[in-house]
Amino acid sequence: MNWNYQKILEKTIEENQSKNVIPTLFLHSCCAPCSSYVLEYLSDYFKITVFYYNPNIYPDEEYEKRAREQEEFIRRFPAKNKIDFVQGSFDKARFYETVRGLEDMPEGGERCFRCYELRLREAAERAGRMGMDYFTTTLSISPLKNAQKLNEIGARLAEEYGVSYLHSDFKKKDGYKRSVELSREYGMYRQDYCGCVFSQNRRVRKEK
Repeated sequence: MNWNYQKILEKTIEENQSKNVIPTLFLHSCCAPCSSYVLEYLSDYFKITVFYYNPNIYPDEEYEKRAREQEEFIRRFPAKNKIDFVQGSFDKARFYETVRGLEDMPEGGERCFRCYELRLREAAERAGRMGMDYFTTTLSISPLKNAQKLNEIGARLAEEYGVSYLHSDFKKKDGYKRSVELSREYGMYRQDYCGCVFSQNRRVRKEK
């Protein structure tokens, strides 16, 4: 069944507002540009901790560049509720072990799904340990990411770790378009590939 995750998100926000509470949210972020609209949208309703955990990114300089860009955006963004930042470990070996045997799979397939779960699992585990009310990811803002798969993984991990998953599809309501506008407004670096060496190679082949 195809769920309207944006409607589910709106209902969750409405329910929390009706109780006059501002819950905590552990937000996995793939990069600053993707987080921009999500933070603009959610920071009025949640106390957010941005979790930068992306062991898939290649090469090392790209990882560091995206991490610093994320920190800088949070520092500059005038959020209603304070936004905290946590950087996870850059455990590249864990990523390569996770996708072993799927190196030649096309973008958007099983290799990407395993990468989604790797990052969401780490977010869920930390969110539970920190006593957060919700966890979610910015990944669904990309037109190239499978929101249904992301939400299915998130809901399953929520049960496993005992912390609520914030269902969402951030590309809805022109979310992706707004992220591009905010990236331009803040002069952010926008990468031209997803992040892993496999997506980078695909981009190079496409250019050739």
